[in-house]
Amino acid sequence: MRDDLFDLLWTGLLETLYMVFWSSLFALAIGLALGITVVVTERGGILPIPILNKVIGFIINTVRSLPFIILIVILLPVSRFIVGTSLGPKAAIVALSIGAAPFLARIIENSLKEVTAGKIEAAKSVGASPAVIIFRVLIPEALPALVRAATIAVIAITEFTAVAGAIGAGGLGSLAIRFGYQRFREDILLATVLVIIALVQLIQWTGDLTARSIQQRRFKRE
Repeated sequence: MRDDLFDLLWTGLLETLYMVFWSSLFALAIGLALGITVVVTERGGILPIPILNKVIGFIINTVRSLPFIILIVILLPVSRFIVGTSLGPKAAIVALSIGAAPFLARIIENSLKEVTAGKIEAAKSVGASPAVIIFRVLIPEALPALVRAATIAVIAITEFTAVAGAIGAGGLGSLAIRFGYQRFREDILLATVLVIIALVQLIQWTGDLTARSIQQRRFKRE
């Protein structure tokens, strides 16, 4: 019985880590691009393009307004087109990435807006190009906040995998529902919950440590 429980937990954990890793990677790439674009294209921004800003903002708000379980169902044809199936961890990565990216974009937007206008103006005054301002001033100055934003997003994606497990994505969420809840295996349900809690705590600890380390190095330079 213990070996059976361990094997189920190990398989579920590996599937969850697989989904979290790739979904976080894609969501961070998309969210960072969207967040930066929203900040630099707003009125008074580095490259003000109000129309583009409004379009991207509308798309972000629209996707964010959809409950994740509904978003997964809507994206099933997209998952099938991209990875060839609508079931399993690979298919879930598509919905997880698209679902988390707008959420992450708004957090990144707020993080970038914390950078003082004086530093941006100073860069402009010496003739820095928009690309230089973005990658040499904006992102480095907001890096600790961006790390915390990424941490929040990865934790949210970890929670989303449990929801995705309800419709055949696999992972710890599927294990908890199919084996723990539906088969009345309280030991599996409890063990799954404990593993998810431990995973989230590890992600939070790693993110906090990384952000704190970046801040300490910055203070030493200053």
